[in-house]
Amino acid sequence: MVIAALAFYLFAGVAVASALMVTLSRNPVHSVLWLILTFFSAAGLFVIMGAEFVAMLLVIVYVGAVMVLFLFVVMMMDVDFAELKSGMTKYIRIGTLLGIVLLVELVTAIGIWAFPEGALDMRQAVTPAPGDVENTVAIGQLLYTKYVYLFQTAGLILLVAMIGAIVLTMRHRKDVKRQNIIEQIYRDADTAIELKDLESGQGL
Repeated sequence: MVIAALAFYLFAGVAVASALMVTLSRNPVHSVLWLILTFFSAAGLFVIMGAEFVAMLLVIVYVGAVMVLFLFVVMMMDVDFAELKSGMTKYIRIGTLLGIVLLVELVTAIGIWAFPEGALDMRQAVTPAPGDVENTVAIGQLLYTKYVYLFQTAGLILLVAMIGAIVLTMRHRKDVKRQNIIEQIYRDADTAIELKDLESGQGL
């Protein structure tokens, strides 16, 4: 228990510190790197709580795909940091006001938060004992049996959203050369090459 408590405070402290550095870093690339460290620390907290499936989702999906994509986008963008800082100073008052409002709301919610009677027993009643089945197996059995139609519907919605984003952002311009796969497949070697008889000193 002592090692688990020390690991919890270690991961929690690193997560909070790195989350603060995400907002305080002046370089967007450094902010993305701090956010990756935040996700790793959160994944460690999930492992301590026994939710290894959610921890692997954080590492594989967010760190391995989303944050790497963000990092590439930020590094490829030509960001004018001086202009970015000058624009940030214009909204520092309203940003501070919103931060204070959010802090007051969080403190108020935590101050009146209390567990109702029987809440812990109700949560444990729908989940199998950790010794009987692993966390990942239990989630898989629940997703692909009771919630299989909702799971497939969520995947279908994401597919439609992806196709819609591609259709909305795709632009057909005449000055851009595009490949015609069918035309390339049916090319004939006799007609694909054309020989030119040029005199010396002349170009095409």
